Amino acid sequence: MSDLEQTPAALPIPELSLVVLIGVSGSGKSTFAATQFGRFETLSSDFFRGLVSNDENNQAASADAFAALRDVAARRLDAGLLTVIDATNVQPASRKSLIDLARNHDVLPVAVVLDVPERVCIERNEVREDRSFGAAVIKRQQDQLRRSMRHLSKEGFRKVHVLSGVEAIAQASFVREPLLNDRRQERGPFDAIGDVHGCRSELETLLTKLGYVIERDVEGRPIDAAHPEGRRAIFLGDLVDRGPDTPGVLRLAMGMVGAGHALAVPGNHESKLVRALQGKRVQTSHGLAESLAQLAEEPEEFRAEVERFCRELVAHLVLDDGKLVVAHAGLIEQYHGRASGRVRSFALYGDTTGETDEYGLPVRLPWAEDYRGKATVLYGHVPTVDAEWVNNTMCLDTGCVFGGKLSALRWPEREVVDVPAEQVWYEPVVPLGRPTGPAGEQRDPGLLRIDDVLGKQVVETRVSGRVGIREDAAAGALEVMSRFAIDPRRLVYLPPTMSPPSTSQRKDLLEHPAEAFEAYRREGLDRVVCQEKHMGSRAVVLLTRDPAPFGAPAGWRGAVHTRTGRPFFDEETTQTLLTRLDAAAERAGLWEELDASWLLVDSELLPWSVKAESLIRDQYASVGAAATAALPAAVHVLEQAAATGVDVSDLLERTRRRAEAADAYVAAYRPYTAPSNGLEGVQIAPFQLLASTGASHLGRDHAWHLAVADRLADADPELIRRTRSIEVDLTSAASEDAATAWWEELTGAGGEGMVVKPVAGLVRGAKSLAQPGIKVRGPEYLRIIYGPDYTEPHNLERLRDRDIGHKRSMALREYALGVEAVERFVAGEPTWRVHQAVFGVLAMESEPIDPRL
Repeated sequence: MSDLEQTPAALPIPELSLVVLIGVSGSGKSTFAATQFGRFETLSSDFFRGLVSNDENNQAASADAFAALRDVAARRLDAGLLTVIDATNVQPASRKSLIDLARNHDVLPVAVVLDVPERVCIERNEVREDRSFGAAVIKRQQDQLRRSMRHLSKEGFRKVHVLSGVEAIAQASFVREPLLNDRRQERGPFDAIGDVHGCRSELETLLTKLGYVIERDVEGRPIDAAHPEGRRAIFLGDLVDRGPDTPGVLRLAMGMVGAGHALAVPGNHESKLVRALQGKRVQTSHGLAESLAQLAEEPEEFRAEVERFCRELVAHLVLDDGKLVVAHAGLIEQYHGRASGRVRSFALYGDTTGETDEYGLPVRLPWAEDYRGKATVLYGHVPTVDAEWVNNTMCLDTGCVFGGKLSALRWPEREVVDVPAEQVWYEPVVPLGRPTGPAGEQRDPGLLRIDDVLGKQVVETRVSGRVGIREDAAAGALEVMSRFAIDPRRLVYLPPTMSPPSTSQRKDLLEHPAEAFEAYRREGLDRVVCQEKHMGSRAVVLLTRDPAPFGAPAGWRGAVHTRTGRPFFDEETTQTLLTRLDAAAERAGLWEELDASWLLVDSELLPWSVKAESLIRDQYASVGAAATAALPAAVHVLEQAAATGVDVSDLLERTRRRAEAADAYVAAYRPYTAPSNGLEGVQIAPFQLLASTGASHLGRDHAWHLAVADRLADADPELIRRTRSIEVDLTSAASEDAATAWWEELTGAGGEGMVVKPVAGLVRGAKSLAQPGIKVRGPEYLRIIYGPDYTEPHNLERLRDRDIGHKRSMALREYALGVEAVERFVAGEPTWRVHQAVFGVLAMESEPIDPRL
């Protein structure tokens, strides 16, 4: 639409935009806005003058009024709400500040000009008692408007609607249009395909594997592909350059998009190709020269169609009711569904620093490591060895043109499908799977280096993609690891933290099994297992008959360490304990059955006082002793006062409740203080066999792990305690009720509570890796954690606001690192690679979070 086109009919405006009304005083902007937009959508400069000065016509308050108006507008745009600015806006400077506001919030600025004859505006102002300025002001504003109207598009307005005359304004109406990237109504199912880079043959193979039927023209060239079940492909950009048949890939992709069988977003290579086809000067590096040579063999009409197709692609798409976002280089959440130059730049090139690395490639910031958005983001751009999940994002560029794979993700199934490259079509600058150390370095596999763990680290994990470690967290972990932990060669695994369920809204309870069941049901799981939670200390047991893999001397039997890597006992006591466990494993038949020379077991070591004696004595017991001594005496004094007629009934009742709570507090921690002397009174409660020689068992279901634990307990019931459990069908209310009753029985008898886990063990939920376990603690155990009076209504209400989101995130990331460490060790990877993942778990523990969660 041209700047001066008069449009008395429906005027299109983007659903998310900043609409700037432009017109002289008396042109009817406020009346127009009231009839065309919602009550809260319009922000009036007059109204904001009134807010800051109690006078809508106080021009001296304009600066403060506009500052407040822009602040409110910014907050509305942050929330994704269309916002209308009702002010004269006839001066370029005032419009520039609003255009900048729109750009800063990545929305489109729209100008709506109310061009009313000067005499009409003068007449309207003359009859208004609140307007004291004369016709000269109107004439000056009209002159400024006339000079501005031809330049509004150049100023940066993406749409300009000019309504000339009172009648045109009265007849006008608006139709709100979704942004081009808003395809939320497109619900799939989809098959998102990573960077093709001219590899037509591999693309055909992948489409066929995905179930598409390819259509060919009379020359046998693929021109379309349709799926019999109505699935559609999504091309994630970089269809062109480097590979052997860029025209063939484009012909097929354009045909699929044109027929409605595919969607596509542009990559940085398409952007550069468009400029080249338009005759602009570009560097023909990184495969562009090959594309231009191949396209030169095609008809001019085909090249023109390629230019149009690539030019009109929208930088990112929001799909499936907002659950899925696709962009070539990825997209942070605040840019989803937005439109601006920087949004497009991020979508095409990623988050770059402007620097280049030692290979001459752009230095890119790892945006996905910090991503916590609700939408899944699929992208390509940076080739990886495998398509892996990183915080609900996945990079599907697996380097086909470099000899890797061409990968796709089925959505919503979240299943990766790939085909191998037929050959290396283009030698990469950096080999796929770039090594951690400097290029060409030969490294002693057992050598640990400070830069493996110090500073900001990123650890690649199989089950959850890249996990970032903050620099300050790494520094804290280094102190603990270097001073207190066992030899890194023998530290194969550290257990993750465990998340509680969402806070229960039941009276007098903070935690209840129902919230844990619901959390797994939301992840799409239908079966979980509830395991008794022993009130002990988490203990990792490494039991070996072959010390060589651990760099230990002959006769060394293994280690028993805490969740921070510290040994529980002195070396002699440890070896005595392990000798007995070895005998139990022999009687249980595990050594022979698993053909193993070592076992790695996750367990609880009891009693709690073995490790926490000083904590119990100095913190819990001292509080209990003080409370149980002082409060009964206070109750006695208050009872005497009440007997004399003094009204202390409220205080007496509160003090009695506090005295009862103190008694309950002591009763809660006392069962966990059983005496132990050396190994006398000590028990091990195993619940998961993590790994054995040559095999990780983390993928096995929990029934198998608990059966192994039971066999060990049968072999030495004095030393090894059973871990009781109950399986739950999440589709059955009766099954859930039975598990809840079991939890109430456990906690009523003084037990800590239970841990709810997926039956299948290591599983992926609806969006990401499912929580490995959710702890549900009993109300009396929580009294130890939160204090004697935590059940008072005002305390419970305050505690209900506890935020467990960060705790959940930590639990998943630590779990992913723990799994990675075990699998690296089992695969025989170098010690420094195993230690990198183990160290990451300890570093995560340094993140600030409420320790009571």
